[in-house]
Amino acid sequence: MNFYQQLQKATQAARSELLASDVIVDCLNHQVSHESYRAFLVQAYHHVRHTVPLLMACGSRLPDRLAWMQKHIANYIDEEIGHEVWIKNDIENTGADANQLIAAGPSIETELMVSYAYDSIARKNPVSFFGMVLVLEGTSVLIASKAAEIIEEELGLPSKAFTYLRSHGAVDIEHIATYENIVNRLEHVDDRAAVLHAANVFYRLYADVFNALPRADAKSRAVA
Repeated sequence: MNFYQQLQKATQAARSELLASDVIVDCLNHQVSHESYRAFLVQAYHHVRHTVPLLMACGSRLPDRLAWMQKHIANYIDEEIGHEVWIKNDIENTGADANQLIAAGPSIETELMVSYAYDSIARKNPVSFFGMVLVLEGTSVLIASKAAEIIEEELGLPSKAFTYLRSHGAVDIEHIATYENIVNRLEHVDDRAAVLHAANVFYRLYADVFNALPRADAKSRAVA
């Protein structure tokens, strides 16, 4: 069993808890609302805009034994630049004022998740960031495309309101394949332990982000 497989097995319980979040279960059961989708996008904006700075921070702190990761991080940065703009446009295409919603700031749950990412890189092991990658991109692969299909169908929103979900659902499949190759090259026990610990923590933190989102009900689904 390679390290990626070990990682998947060791995080199975935490992953299941995330996928059991009420808002995710509601969505997959076709219970969605404009409010809940917009709230999801706003929180996505507030953590996605930190992806490139986090990658830069990770790359700047890699020890010599992990210098081989720099080119992968550079490629990742190129692919991630500007994704928060997609999310902002998606919010606008739901009929909302993106600037106004974003100006309210992140939820405390999102702020804590982002803060933990920076703290893990700076205070612990920079490869902790790859625990977050597993959680965010792995979750996208599992549900993003299906969620976009359901939300579009239920709310009648234009397809251009789902750039983030649809692009990440497809692109992250490729990213996970690259991710698997990267983490399987980690040989130092401390590096592997850092990724595993961070992944379990990020599953919990990301679940908190979802659990703080407003749930849909019959009344809110009918309100644009």
